[in-house]
Amino acid sequence: MPTPHNEAREGQIAKTVLMPGDPLRAKFIAENFFQDAQEFNHVRNMLGYTGTYDGKRLSVMGSGMGMPSIGIYSYELYTQYGVENIIRIGSAGSYSKQAQIFDVILAQEVYSESTFAKTMSGYEKDRVYPSQQLNELIIQCAQKLQIPVQTGCIHSSDVFYRMGDGRYFEKLRDEQGCLAVEMESFALLATAEALGKKASCLLTISDSFVDSRETTAKEREENFTEMMKIALEAAKNL
Repeated sequence: MPTPHNEAREGQIAKTVLMPGDPLRAKFIAENFFQDAQEFNHVRNMLGYTGTYDGKRLSVMGSGMGMPSIGIYSYELYTQYGVENIIRIGSAGSYSKQAQIFDVILAQEVYSESTFAKTMSGYEKDRVYPSQQLNELIIQCAQKLQIPVQTGCIHSSDVFYRMGDGRYFEKLRDEQGCLAVEMESFALLATAEALGKKASCLLTISDSFVDSRETTAKEREENFTEMMKIALEAAKNL
């Protein structure tokens, strides 16, 4: 049934959902990859669509920015709409020259200083983990498509504009092993774990702490197609 944040009716959302942060990226995927795409949500302009991809019924929906936002949407998808799998397809900032602009990264673990998981479910550790089954499938699909994917630890932060020492990322890279940073995956993976569901986090490097090159908003909306193709190929095999 509809929630305060999602107007979808029962049966309108598929068991597997791709979840970009940007709702316009969800619209782009629906318009360019789905057949017979139907919009199921427009509340707060957090666009969601269901359609078919290569014969498989799938959904895509934006999550917004930050852990509270993806925490709400993923919780409701899992508990109110019967979703079993969520693959986050997001952007990240590189902490290392190993991860270059437009590289695709699959999170093997996610580190965070956030209290999101402790507040939500009492989970007190600072690392969460994706579904091993989903990650293995994503890697297989990337190999099939011949798209390179790096794996590693991702830093998931509550703060975008951090004041103070501008070299803080070096400590996170060198001491915590973090390859890149984003703002949603810790909450998504913690929510999935608490509910006994599956989630993974696939990212494209959009900017870098060690390189001055950046991507534009339009590029982030439309040009992360390699990540999208991998996620779609994995989703259709679930």
